[in-house]
Amino acid sequence: MATRRGVDDVLQAAVDSGDVPCVVAMAGDRDGVIYEGAAGERAPGSGEPVGPDTTFRIASMTKMVATVAALQLVERGTLDLDDDVETYLPEFGELQVLEGFDGDTPRLRAPAGKASVRHLVTHTSGLTYWFWNADVARWHEVTGIPNVLSGSMDIFKAPLVADPGARLEYGINTDWLGRVVEAAGGQSLREHFEEHILGPLGMTSMTFLLDDAQRERCVPIHLRGEDGAWAASDIDWSQQPEWWAGGHGLYSTPNDYLRFQRMLLNGGTLDGAQILSRATVEAAFRNQIGELEFPAAIATADPGSTADFVAGPGLKWGLGLLLNPEDQPGMRAAGSGAWAGLFNTHFWVDPASGVTGAIYTQSLPFVEPRVFALYPAFEQALYASLAEEPVDRRFTREGAPVEERA
Repeated sequence: MATRRGVDDVLQAAVDSGDVPCVVAMAGDRDGVIYEGAAGERAPGSGEPVGPDTTFRIASMTKMVATVAALQLVERGTLDLDDDVETYLPEFGELQVLEGFDGDTPRLRAPAGKASVRHLVTHTSGLTYWFWNADVARWHEVTGIPNVLSGSMDIFKAPLVADPGARLEYGINTDWLGRVVEAAGGQSLREHFEEHILGPLGMTSMTFLLDDAQRERCVPIHLRGEDGAWAASDIDWSQQPEWWAGGHGLYSTPNDYLRFQRMLLNGGTLDGAQILSRATVEAAFRNQIGELEFPAAIATADPGSTADFVAGPGLKWGLGLLLNPEDQPGMRAAGSGAWAGLFNTHFWVDPASGVTGAIYTQSLPFVEPRVFALYPAFEQALYASLAEEPVDRRFTREGAPVEERA
């Protein structure tokens, strides 16, 4: 029988075995925090334990924040998801579809149709990432145009690899979406986040750029050495970006991001601050891609960035969220939404069960099997522990009651 201590044990065992360099895990319900746990040091030999207020690069967990920003503009009537992207950003209409190469020359053609803002939100515009598409990886190589981590505006020259609406191809869609938010809303993405999401939710640590104190608390990206041991690196994205990266650019503490998760779990409202309407949040958790599916498996095109990603069959995409249409035994219920970040951070929101959780480390490659295995292990242990706890008590990792339900 798993217990609350059993959840802690899962985290500690993963650090002790070298599966992850360090880990923080959080969970909440509609009322507050129901679990927090951590194991390991911020950096090898630092003697600094990680915890809920440690800073992590959340990478693509940024995408749901940018999606919420876009949905806020939809609710205000200044953005329509079914408008063509080029209505807001005319340069999007210049993108072509990459079909292959003639020697080192990209072979391009015009797309069969126009991409809508909804295509960006659902990753069906035809845009992709270099690490999951060999043709785009080669395109970056032969053109010399850097990838999104560079912070260069040149990344918006990257081509499509499919016609809009033809298939789900996960990629730089939300970076374009962030710029749509700026064009439709009349303020920078950073300003929009701060005024309309972070400020109202009391999220004081989430930021695009770290100050000195935050950097001291930030976990470095860890890589395995030849001996298999973890070592800190200086990998980061640009600290002088030419644009605010809606697809990957945020740093956050687990505590802060849990407030965002709980807002979604509560149907758009947290502690009296309404970020979205309940109807909009419910739409985010519904299939928005019809008969298309999220790829069951994606082979890596850059093993240093990611391992092969095996998501499994039958998964759908909502508005910014990967959806599982079926119950996951001993884990999240059908209709849950989730996503992750490149440096091995993951979150899920389970409206049916009233639970949301997240797990954080900082390492490459993404979804390395030993690292990725910790995510379901934590989730399984958490749900098992919740099944055993008295319904009127919730606990921190130290074992003290957080509060009692009203």
